[in-house]
Amino acid sequence: MQDELDALIDARRRDKKLIWGLCLASVVVYINLYLMQGMLPLIAEQFSVAPAKAPLILSFTSFSMAFSLLLYAILSDRIGRHWPILISLWLLVASDLMLVFVADFEALMWTRLLQGVLLAAVPAIAMAYFKEQLQPAIMLKAAAVYITANSTGGILGRLFGGLMSQYFAWQEAMWILCLLSLFGVALASYLLTPITELRPATGVAKLPGFWRGMQRDVQGFWYHLTDAQMRLIYGIGGLAFMVMVNQFSFIQLHLMAPPYNWSRFEATLIFLCYSSGTVASYFTSRWIVKHGQLKLFQLSLAMMLCGSLLTLADTEPMICLGFLLTACGFFIIHSCCNSFVAMRAMSHRAKATSLYLCCYYLGAAVGGPYLMYFWHAADWSGVVLGSLLILLLTGVAIWRLGRFRQPAVGELASV
Repeated sequence: MQDELDALIDARRRDKKLIWGLCLASVVVYINLYLMQGMLPLIAEQFSVAPAKAPLILSFTSFSMAFSLLLYAILSDRIGRHWPILISLWLLVASDLMLVFVADFEALMWTRLLQGVLLAAVPAIAMAYFKEQLQPAIMLKAAAVYITANSTGGILGRLFGGLMSQYFAWQEAMWILCLLSLFGVALASYLLTPITELRPATGVAKLPGFWRGMQRDVQGFWYHLTDAQMRLIYGIGGLAFMVMVNQFSFIQLHLMAPPYNWSRFEATLIFLCYSSGTVASYFTSRWIVKHGQLKLFQLSLAMMLCGSLLTLADTEPMICLGFLLTACGFFIIHSCCNSFVAMRAMSHRAKATSLYLCCYYLGAAVGGPYLMYFWHAADWSGVVLGSLLILLLTGVAIWRLGRFRQPAVGELASV
């Protein structure tokens, strides 16, 4: 009896270390991804580019990250979940050191393109890692905590970026980023290593030939792409992220212009509105079980629509309220999409997640140039108009998803 109790305690301890290790890795990844979004004014000044061109840095990183997610899905199915995550994290620290020495905007874009490849490992593999290592009873809770970590990393990255752009030169800021990444990666490595030694991943595909392996990988991606519900989920997540993340880029330019005249750091404080999404992400797993994903999709889309429209009042309180609603709505959508994909994918799990995140980050990459056209045409009002068009398209996808049979609460909880 005591042996069984000790084994249960050890298993829970390993589960907690896995959850916190991947969450910490996620925080490091999203700090690195979104730090530049908080530094857009400094980037424009440091590298002598127009302020409206600086957001292309985020688009470049998101673009390379999107397609790298597919590669990591294949790699992790071949060699396991653990080493691709750790190796990519340590190479990320090395790439942060490269940022200290970039000399022009073109070099910065190429470096961030490389970083997008390295940043993709954790989001591509984490959910499949959870699914294989954790019991179903805690899978939804682990996913909710992980999404909360994503949001926390995004907030911290943007705020650190704004703070450093206000008080530090470019090289000093990049040294700070490198040291911060080094600390986070070292701690994440410590938390994850014992987990893998005790409970190795089970999804390794050992095929004798390269072409047979490639054929199996293509079949895995195609398996999910032929699933109509999966396609709709991929589209919903990508379209929603296309709006949300790029709205936060352009609102900084709006708030730094008259009549607001916010400073660089003050403009990044708008990212505190992400906190509503962080809180919502944590509770989404309970809401999914209680209300179902479809109802949450509909409510969240309404929140994003209302949030975007509220900002047209063009006062500081209404802008902040609008972004609180938009962030909350988006993160509920994102959490629902993540849980939907994780629970529906009975095979090729990493590929299912990576396809979703590929569409997700492609939305971010395409959204910057798309909304830039509306920004040049009509400033912030134009950005809102462009956003509403995409949100209406998202609504069509949610409506089509609702035409399929949705799992009952009991089925959902037992997956």
